[in-house]
Amino acid sequence: MRTVDPLHVRLLRLLRDEGAVSRAELADRLQMPRPRLLAELERLVSLGYVAEAGLAASRGGRRSTLVELSPHLRFAAVDLGASSIDVEVVNGRLEPVAAYREPADIRNGPKVTLQRVNELLHKARVDGAYERLDAIGVGVPGPVSFRDGVPVSPPIMPGWDRFPVRELLTREHSCPAVVDNDVNIMAIGERHGGVAHSVEDFLFVKIGTGIGCGIFLSGEVYRGTDGCAGDIGHIQVDSHGPMCSCGNVGCLEALFSGAALAKDATAAARSGGSPALADRLAARGAVTAVDVAEGAVEGDVTCIQLIRDGGRRVGGVL
Repeated sequence: MRTVDPLHVRLLRLLRDEGAVSRAELADRLQMPRPRLLAELERLVSLGYVAEAGLAASRGGRRSTLVELSPHLRFAAVDLGASSIDVEVVNGRLEPVAAYREPADIRNGPKVTLQRVNELLHKARVDGAYERLDAIGVGVPGPVSFRDGVPVSPPIMPGWDRFPVRELLTREHSCPAVVDNDVNIMAIGERHGGVAHSVEDFLFVKIGTGIGCGIFLSGEVYRGTDGCAGDIGHIQVDSHGPMCSCGNVGCLEALFSGAALAKDATAAARSGGSPALADRLAARGAVTAVDVAEGAVEGDVTCIQLIRDGGRRVGGVL
């Protein structure tokens, strides 16, 4: 059964999604007695989360005051990929204020990687993106204990197991931090502002350097008892398949990740099975998963077949 969010969460979420709203309309929308709503608003104003924004249009009596999320709110989003770091600072309505992206290898370990994250966040401060951060959200490409804020035996992240990611960032930036699997966060984003906005139950599948799945049940993320729910990339689909980066054999990720698709595409280009891929290989010396996608759009039979074969494997696992 889905739990009911606390009043302050529902209120802040409504202001995030709708912008400035009158006190009277907030009471109507949240179906909340006005005295209780006003008391909660005053508390949020005192904490710096909410600010007044002028007077609302008259509803036939005394004009109500508009309230909005404080324009000074700043949140940092950190996406740690297998081969990249993305850092973005947003305001309370999740509108970008500053963004930084650079290549990185997650296998360098948590100390090196998080030191670079801290440097990018401090750069954002120097650049004027924020005076102080109100919270940080971090996505990592592996299972996470959401309660503890630590990765748990992540297959492609050596040295990260149980590393105190949340604790380190909270201490460094003096604000709350949350850590979750990157695909869970993508699924949350799709629920917030994508095609799943009004859907209670869905799967969000990411196929990139790795393969993962975010699971929504009854309107909430399902993480499983150990944080591994949705970690489909390391389910074995072929006991005689290629070696996976996690050390096992025949994982889904070893057969249909971006790297696996590029490997199969290179073989097809060299064998003459795909004119489109052969042309790209001759022109650039290498082919990628993007080349396969572009070849499929152009109607190349081999590219289409590579994607179909991988799609069947993913569908079988799901």
